Amino acid sequence: MTDDVLDLDLAAVVTEQPDPVLFATVSGAHLYGFPSRDSDVDLRGVHLLSAAELVGLREPEETRSRMWDRDGVEMDLVTHDLRKFVRLMLRRNGYVLEQLLSPLVVHTSETPRELAALAPGVLTRHHAHHYRGFATTQWRLFEKTGELKPLLYTFRVLLTGIHLMRSGEVQADLPTLIGHIEAPAYLPELIAAKAEHEHGAADVAHARVEDDVERLHVLLDEAQATSALPDAPSVYDALHAFVVRVRLEGFRGGPER
Repeated sequence: MTDDVLDLDLAAVVTEQPDPVLFATVSGAHLYGFPSRDSDVDLRGVHLLSAAELVGLREPEETRSRMWDRDGVEMDLVTHDLRKFVRLMLRRNGYVLEQLLSPLVVHTSETPRELAALAPGVLTRHHAHHYRGFATTQWRLFEKTGELKPLLYTFRVLLTGIHLMRSGEVQADLPTLIGHIEAPAYLPELIAAKAEHEHGAADVAHARVEDDVERLHVLLDEAQATSALPDAPSVYDALHAFVVRVRLEGFRGGPER
């Protein structure tokens, strides 16, 4: 995290939430290894709904989202209720796994550590579809705007997907990924450029990056085809039991905030 982010009292944000928060981590550009001086802070986590919210007549607020300015920094907070978060884990959703496994921890407890221990059991070769689709979306945005940010996102998700298919490890940090995969040599320069301007233009030939993006798509396809990851999650029952236990514990006395 940048010094500005480290200076923020992010833990205070967690305590301000209406329901107990099981964990909160920093995601976005700070997690991906290419924050800018003016990057916002993306906080992601899991909250635990009360019995009244779950069994009453009103639809429960399973996802809470808020954006605001705190000490001159734009904050973006999204949390899911535990059951929804675990369901997303089972739907080959790379986002939630990156959030759960993020090393940039704002708040945690034994409960999310148990959940993280189950995370390898939801990984499948089909997670490649998530990263392939996200890369395609970000590439289209780059072609439309010419901005560096969506270009770096394109490379980041492709490299994350390739690394996951090859190693079974969720790694979201682009500088780290560059050291593991046959990445374009100019990526460190692009990361350095984005550090100065969040929405700056990409100073690189379109044809060159297009060729490299196409090459990485091929590598992702090949990595998926040969991956040792299974076709389906193996921990559905364990996750079900985990959600039930944590929910009952919360009803009895409330989990650690």
